[in-house]
Amino acid sequence: MIKPALSLLLCGLVFLAGCGRAPEAARDAGGGKRLTVALLPKSKGNAYFISCRAGAEKAARALGVELLFDGPTDTDPAKQNEIIENWITLGVDVIAAACENREGISTALRKAQARGIKVITYDADALPDARAFFVNQATPEGIGQTLMDEAARLTNAEGEFAVILSTLTASNMQEWLKHIRARLAEKYPRMKLVAVRPCDDQKDKAQTEATTLLSAHPNLRLLMNICSPAVPGAAEAVKQAGKTGQVKVIGLGLPSENRRYVKEGVTDSVILWKTEDLGALAVEAAVALAQGTLKRGDTAFRNAAGATYEVRGDQLLLGQPFIFNRDNIDQFNF
Repeated sequence: MIKPALSLLLCGLVFLAGCGRAPEAARDAGGGKRLTVALLPKSKGNAYFISCRAGAEKAARALGVELLFDGPTDTDPAKQNEIIENWITLGVDVIAAACENREGISTALRKAQARGIKVITYDADALPDARAFFVNQATPEGIGQTLMDEAARLTNAEGEFAVILSTLTASNMQEWLKHIRARLAEKYPRMKLVAVRPCDDQKDKAQTEATTLLSAHPNLRLLMNICSPAVPGAAEAVKQAGKTGQVKVIGLGLPSENRRYVKEGVTDSVILWKTEDLGALAVEAAVALAQGTLKRGDTAFRNAAGATYEVRGDQLLLGQPFIFNRDNIDQFNF
């Protein structure tokens, strides 16, 4: 029989040993290991990805999974690779990545897959063999055609326009630009794309680029901006140049960042999707992939809330682009 004093001593040793050991992994309420989803943005300070994160966090809480969120301060493909290498070392369950450089990130993602980590992409894709599914906010055709059709509507389908994008290497930007060019050639022979300029996902640089374009192309009719910081940057350039109404401004962006310019008549329309929904769907798809409920050959994906999304091959589609304008922009708070 163990004496009371010895029993207390042993219990104390056990308690101290337990306190000194860091937990190996997060645990769910039942004591089992919680699934860990690592969400990688192109740049974590971009309001677009901050909004995606908000949706992702809601989905993670609802599903009872742990969410890690990290990314470069600015668009930096090398930094994205470093973060993935760290997550491989940590042994996360799933990585959901918005890829700045399609080819550059794929090696790191393949390594993650080789270590047993599930991989999906969202917003901007990697090479197909580096992930299982791409959560696509809309088809590239849909985005490119919507942008080009809106530009044509605002300019009576004639005159010069220019494009400002994040970087010349961003895979999603290049896909959208390809379909913008295709729509232009197919339907709008009296319109001319005169320049494509990068802004490195920075509003101030977008404003500088837009100012340069306005000076270099005095007959410019429209600025089309296909990354979120570029839309308010271009709008500010047009406003300061005194060309409100003369040079139209459209682009892919957040209603919250562009509401003032839309109300002032500087920006005519903002085209996007519900970014929180994109972040949420990325987490939902990641969890389903890890649990085996999302697999190749599926044609539809139903989330826990009952919403159904189309699965087209290895792509999971959020839906069609939406046009925000002066008539409806106050209805949205993201």
